[in-house]
Order: sequence, then C-alpha cells, then structure tokens
Amino acid sequence: MAILKVTLVIFMCWISLGNANGNDKISSDNITRILDRLLDGYDNRLRPGSGGGVTEVKTDIFVTSFGPVSDVEMEFTMDMFFRQMWVDERLKFEGPTEILRLNNKMVDKIWTPDTFFRNSKKAISHNTTTPNKLFRIMKNGTVLYTMRLTISAECPMSLMDFPMDGHTCPLRFGSYAYTSSEIMFTWRKGPIASVDCPAESISLLQYDLVRNILSSEIFRSNTGHYSVQVVHFHLQRKLGYYLIQTYIPLIMVVVLSQVSFWINKESVPARTVAGITTVLTMTTLSISARQSLPKVAYATAMDWFIAVCFAFVASALIEFAAVNYFATLQAHHLKKRKARQDKLEVLASTPDDGETVSSDGGPQEGLKKRNHSMARSEPGDAPQLPIFLQQGSAFPQNPKLAGTSPIDKYSRILFPLAFALFNGFYWYIYLAKDTMERARYISHN
Repeated sequence: MAILKVTLVIFMCWISLGNANGNDKISSDNITRILDRLLDGYDNRLRPGSGGGVTEVKTDIFVTSFGPVSDVEMEFTMDMFFRQMWVDERLKFEGPTEILRLNNKMVDKIWTPDTFFRNSKKAISHNTTTPNKLFRIMKNGTVLYTMRLTISAECPMSLMDFPMDGHTCPLRFGSYAYTSSEIMFTWRKGPIASVDCPAESISLLQYDLVRNILSSEIFRSNTGHYSVQVVHFHLQRKLGYYLIQTYIPLIMVVVLSQVSFWINKESVPARTVAGITTVLTMTTLSISARQSLPKVAYATAMDWFIAVCFAFVASALIEFAAVNYFATLQAHHLKKRKARQDKLEVLASTPDDGETVSSDGGPQEGLKKRNHSMARSEPGDAPQLPIFLQQGSAFPQNPKLAGTSPIDKYSRILFPLAFALFNGFYWYIYLAKDTMERARYISHN
C-alpha cells in the first residue's frame, strides 16, 4: 500500500512538471507570435493616429547627476534618464502577459518621437556596454521608452549681481518635425513631480539648486507652431569662496593702507612703500578675481567693490602726498622767516660808530665774527642730535616741523568711517536684494 502511494505521488509530480514546461514553451511561443503579428504590416514612418488626432507624448525626467555649471561658457551639464510614453493603437495585443519587456533592437522597428533638446550644445546617448535604452509595450498599446542621456545646455547669465547672483537655467525639448497639431508634449506626473532631482545627484561646488519649475510653451516659427516642454533650474551662487579669496583680502589691504596715517610723516620711504605696495596688491587681486568670469561689458557687484577699495587705497597714497607737500611748504616758510629774522638781528647788532671794527680787518671781518658768535650754541640750549640721526627721515632737522599733520588726524577718523559705511550699504543692498534671475520664456500658451 505504501509503495502504491509513493508511486502515485511521483507520477503526479511528473505530470505537473511537464505541464509547467509546456506552459513556458507555449508562453514563449505566444510572445514570439505576438511580436510577429505586431510588426506585420506596421509602418514605422507614420505616427500613431496619422491623419487623425494629435499624438500625446507624456514625458518625465530623473536626474542622476547635475553639474558642473560653467560661468565662462555659460552652460550646465546634467546626466538623466529621459522617459517618454505614448499610445500606439497599432501595438495593441492579446496574450498571457500584460507587458512586453523588450531590448533596444525593437526601437528601430516601430515609430518613436523625434524629440530633440532645443538649447543643448552637446548631447550624448550612452552606449556602454550596450545602448542604455528601455523599451516596453503594454497590452493597450501604451509604449514606454527610456534612455540615458548627458546634456550640455546653454544657460544665459546676467552677472551684474556677481557673486551674489542667482540664475535660471532652462532645458527645452520638443519635436523637431511635428507641429503642435500633430504631437503635443505633456508632463506625465504633472507640473510638479515630473522632474525628480535627488539631493545626492547634485554635484555643484559653487551653486545651490534651489528648485526647478516646469512649464509648457509653444515655439512659433515660419514652419509652424511646435510644442515645447521646459524645465527651469534655479541656481543660487555660494558666496563663501569669494569671501575667502577676494572680499576679505580686499578689506585687509584697505585697512593696511590706512595704517600709514599713524606713521610719522617724516618717514617718507616707509609711507611711500606702504602706499605703492597696497596699490599693486589691489591691482593683482582685481585681475585674479576676473579670471573665472567671461569678459562681459558691464560692471559686476564685485567690480564695484574692487573699484571702491582701489579708490580708498589710492586716496591713502594721495593723502600722504598732500601731507608731504604741505610739510614742505611749511619748512620753506620757516626757513625764509628764520633767514629774515637772522638778517634783522645782524642789522640790529651793528654799532653806529666804527670803534668796534678791528684794525686789521674791515667791516666785513667784523660782521663775520659777530655771525660766528651768534652761531655758537649757548650753554642752556638743547644738545644737537648726532649727524646720523639728523639725516634719518624720522627725525626732522627743524623741531618746529615735528608732530602729527592735521590731515593725518582727520584721515585717521574719516577714512575708516567712510569705508565702514560703504561696507554696510554694500552688503545690506546685495544681501537683502532678490538676485535670482527671472526665467526667460520664448512665448506663452
């Protein structure tokens, strides 16, 4: 009895396995026949509904990598999965499966939209190790076509607010040959979720991807009106790099140029070297700041800051020139007054009679002696400085010229105050301003 039961179980298993293999063979044969029937009489030169209604192509995008963004070339690069979906009544089928999952070899045998990217500079369709394309046909004739693309598209930039600027980089795509009366593009998941850009896919060093806005447009040309889908990527520039590399060094150079106001005005070489060095440093910083930018014909926000800083540094050098000029005038004035005073003293000390004139000399000899006696230092006078100190620029030969110039006294207050006010206005205006560039539409629906 037990042997009979075991034999019956084995027989039933053998029958079930045979039926399964048969069903797999029948299913595979059915799919082959379905594909042959779909392609029988199919003309891939005609769009679905040709001569009738409008073919609706639903699209969505999954961004796998966004960046980099080039300011010089004014373009951005992105890697994405570009998906298109449409209904082709000619591809309806009946069979045991709901979806036909096919490879890229089937793509060339049926009609596909002639989609192209209108503002792209370069586009790459990945073919390693095989063409990166996904192709599926649903039972009701719906076709899903996905491909992996790398797009470099132009991004018009207005750099007037650089580096506190924001830009709107568009990505436009649509049909190349079919007008809007034949093909109409729409967003498959609506105007909010049809473009998926995960945070881990963003590889931007100088920008933050704030948001993306989807829209639809109609492009009008002399060959007709074309349906165009647009994605606007809003990018806000990061300020940190430019603060470290440009703004903070510029501020430090201006502060160093104002240190010369506290140096003695007699230290002509020291103040001259400080002024010229800061001017040259400012020139170098301004040149290096422009190297990463296109050669635009207008001034950016950084250009204005550099120009004002350069004006402060140059003004510090001009201020010392003014101080030195007025000190020289004062020295000449004191020299003339002293010469005039000495002449008056000599005339006042000359006797009316000639008794003081020596016998072996004339009046000129007596005058020389009197002048020599006046030139001698009195015991109560301050001792003279050594000759090597008198020749140094920090010690004036005339003590009356020593001291701080009134121009330096005012400059010590006015220059830092003016520079601080400028920085306050500058940063308040640009940080409080909405610098995001507005989207540029070719037309509206």
